[in-house]
Amino acid sequence: MRGFLLRRALLAVPTLLGVTVVVFATVALVPGDPLTAFLGPGAPPEARRELAERLGLERPVPIRYADWLAHAVQGDLGISIAGQRPVGDLLLPAVGQTLLLAGAAFLLVLAGGVLLGAVGAVRPRGPAGRLSGALSTLAVSAPQYSVALLLVALFAVRWRLLPAGGTHDPFGGGGAGDVLRHLVLPAVAAAVVPLGLTARVFRAALGAVLGGELADSLRSRGLGRAAVLGHCVHNASPALLTIGGLQLAYLLEGVVFVETLFGRPGLGGVLYDALSARDLPVVQGAVLVVAVAFVGVNLLVDAAHALVDPRVRRAR
Repeated sequence: MRGFLLRRALLAVPTLLGVTVVVFATVALVPGDPLTAFLGPGAPPEARRELAERLGLERPVPIRYADWLAHAVQGDLGISIAGQRPVGDLLLPAVGQTLLLAGAAFLLVLAGGVLLGAVGAVRPRGPAGRLSGALSTLAVSAPQYSVALLLVALFAVRWRLLPAGGTHDPFGGGGAGDVLRHLVLPAVAAAVVPLGLTARVFRAALGAVLGGELADSLRSRGLGRAAVLGHCVHNASPALLTIGGLQLAYLLEGVVFVETLFGRPGLGGVLYDALSARDLPVVQGAVLVVAVAFVGVNLLVDAAHALVDPRVRRAR
């Protein structure tokens, strides 16, 4: 198992290196002038030249990339141009909020996806199976923006059951219950599409196992329905792990849009402000954090897959 994880970790190194190249090159080639955004269009040439030298923007892009990478490996993502603060200090609280929202949405994805998928696989031709299939299709087809606006219009504006944005009430206690109330609507909005995809994939995987030789063999030995279903769920779990890992990685990126809609101080707000101000170090740092999290999720999925299926550990 340790050898398998070591191989996967070593394979992730060139992936991360390629990500850093793409991130830096993309941000460097984006149209716009950070000096104009910071100093204004009427700044004198001397001030622009001095700021460019202080920020290192006059150097060639490959040299700037090598310097940025050397510092990023050590955990130094640079200084924000607009805020004149270390990028890490700006991103750390935002990353915590994003992980909280992505984690809550992922729990909804797993619970709802497994429930809808299992019902559809066990009762494929019954009313419950047809209803689960219709719900999963509707979830996949629902635009995230429309779902978010509908949730706000119903639960926050019309029925006044849940807050429409933020992380806690400004005059409340700010306890766990308050944080949870503010987390419900954005978590549901972020989870709808991944939930539908997870339900469809798990339904297909579990249905194939239930209709295969393994289920027939277990029934012929006299095992009950619950025992047969438990064994079949175990055999279908690699597909659930694969789609679950992909959806978790998607949520780490997808919640950025939801955070902006619901006014949550996560990576979405930080990225929006940084792009508006042409704050390139913050943009590079935020995108790099998301990319590293994406690669880390894939490593965790590979490890979980290897624990469930020994054949994966023996594969070369």
